[in-house]
This record gives sequence, C-alpha cells and structure tokens, in this order.
Amino acid sequence: MKCPICNIYLGKSVLANVEVDYCSRCYGLWFQEGEMEAAKDEKDRDLRWLDIDLWKDPARFVISPQKKMCPKDRMPLYEVKYGDSTIKADLCNLCHGVWLDRGEFKNIVVYLREKAEHRVLYHYAKDLFQEAWEIFSGPEMLREEILDFLAILKLLMYKFASQYGTLSKMIISLPR
Repeated sequence: MKCPICNIYLGKSVLANVEVDYCSRCYGLWFQEGEMEAAKDEKDRDLRWLDIDLWKDPARFVISPQKKMCPKDRMPLYEVKYGDSTIKADLCNLCHGVWLDRGEFKNIVVYLREKAEHRVLYHYAKDLFQEAWEIFSGPEMLREEILDFLAILKLLMYKFASQYGTLSKMIISLPR
C-alpha cells in the first residue's frame, strides 16, 4: 500500500496495541476498518463509550481536494470533518479505511475527551440510558456494549463524587 500524500510504500507500526500502516515521510496513519476505534479504546478506556462514526452523514463527504487515493483500493478518498471539530479525516467509501494526517489521531482523542467531559456533565442520564439500551440493541457485540456502559457508569461515579463530596461520603458510610 502507498501513502496517499507521498506515494511511497507504507510501513507497519503499533499504535495503542493496534497494528496500523504509516508513512515514514509524512507520518500519516492508515487505519483499516475498525482499527481506529480499537486504537481509541485502547488509548483511553474511559472513551470507549463514545463511538467514532465518520460514516454517519454521507452528505458531508467531499472528494479530497488534494486528490488523495485509498492505499488499499486506489480509489479517491473522501474528506469529512470530524464531528463539530476542525479535524478532517480522509475516508474510503469502499473498504471503510481512514487516513489521518500527522497528529490528527492525537487531536481526535483530545477532542473526544473534551466531548466526553461535556456530555457526562450535562447529558449523563440520557447517555447512561442510551448505553444501557445498546446492551440489548447496540451495534457492537454484547461484551463491548457492556464495557461501554460500565465505562460511562464509572465516569458518572467520579463526577458525582467530585460534585457532591459530602453526599458521596454519606452514601459510602451507610451500613451494608
């Protein structure tokens, strides 16, 4: 496979326990389908409940202005803005691979941490119920959905303990 920017062969590397392809010249990363989600979950386990869904809104896909080609299929990559951030990812509509330029994976993790903090503070009940529902209906395997639910539950416990310290201590001191 060749780099969509430099047109040199990609090497292999391990990022957060996931083997990915990378360019030794521009340091871009190629994630095959599912690898970016796995790397994100391994990089920060508290973010596992936040799904990366770059294919959610195909109307936002724009052919990459730099005419980047998919390393696997040699078809044009689509550029899509990541959520409401300024990060742009390049996607292959055929193999669902993702090309990230240098530093963009780190930027996505930082963006997701900020998003998670905001969501846990302001939408915690909705997110908790949604994750509970996904245990029965979710797009991932049952084990993965349970781990997502437990991750958001752990975050909520931390937020509750930090916001309501006295009440939290009283609950902990109750007899069992």
